[in-house]
Amino acid sequence: MDRNTDTSQKELRSVAFIGLGIMGGPMAANLVRAGYRVTGYNRSRAAVDRLVEAGGHAASSVAEAVADAHAVITMLPADAEVTEVVLGEGGVLEHARSGSLFIDMSTISPRTATALGEAGREHGVGVLDAPVSGGEAGAVEGVLSIMAGGDAEDFERAAPLFDALGTTVVHVGPHGAGQTVKAANQLVVAVNIQALAEAVVFLEQAGADLPAALTVLGGGLAGSTVLNRKKETMLNRDFAPGFRIDLHHKDLGIVTDTAREIGAVLPAGALVAQLLSSCRANGEGGLDHSALLRGVERLSGRGSSHWNR
Repeated sequence: MDRNTDTSQKELRSVAFIGLGIMGGPMAANLVRAGYRVTGYNRSRAAVDRLVEAGGHAASSVAEAVADAHAVITMLPADAEVTEVVLGEGGVLEHARSGSLFIDMSTISPRTATALGEAGREHGVGVLDAPVSGGEAGAVEGVLSIMAGGDAEDFERAAPLFDALGTTVVHVGPHGAGQTVKAANQLVVAVNIQALAEAVVFLEQAGADLPAALTVLGGGLAGSTVLNRKKETMLNRDFAPGFRIDLHHKDLGIVTDTAREIGAVLPAGALVAQLLSSCRANGEGGLDHSALLRGVERLSGRGSSHWNR
């Protein structure tokens, strides 16, 4: 498909971006660089100021950001925030232009995404649930993987926007399908990080040359994007958040709740969900999800001497 038609560019030339955090901030800046007029709103004014410095525009409320936008994008922490911003008083659908497009790129439950699609239809607004994968680095570099649910026509309209944000962009089905695929993505990522963390402890406990071992693993069947992206954080025990444990814990809750609804049995997913809960109970919810390594080290009696290296 040709994603760069002039018609699509003109239709969506003005974008409201709500939620300018670790992921949303660089995504909005990439849209500015792609030539869109981007108006940002965030509860923290500092995030809005950074967008202005990048060439965007500031709004003091959701209503102000949305009023003249052809497309509205939200990148928010969870279902409650998305529901409030979109459906609440002064929210997106109350102020969005008829015929505009609303794209939620947060990670929320498929059920909520489906409800937003229905609400948008009632307001004459096209809706896509289009969560992303790739973490902070992918957001900054504009190489995110985007999985979109909703009507095919709306996906076609949004395609030029998506091309400014990611390199793997796929329409995966109707409303809610994007969030279902994202839940599967978060399951795979969490299990991979846990496996990598266990391998690190196993190798160190055996006295192996850890950097050399991870290099070899990365070149074989054990290689993965998770290993490539998280190897240095684990080697250096530098768990500055790219994607926080708190958020991955929330996402695994979506996975386990949805699995229960549809009758899917996910034993590894359920285990990693509990290990993420353990990290949070130990005060590590604000750390990067690669800090699952700390949990494995605790279980192996290795403790804080390894964390502060």
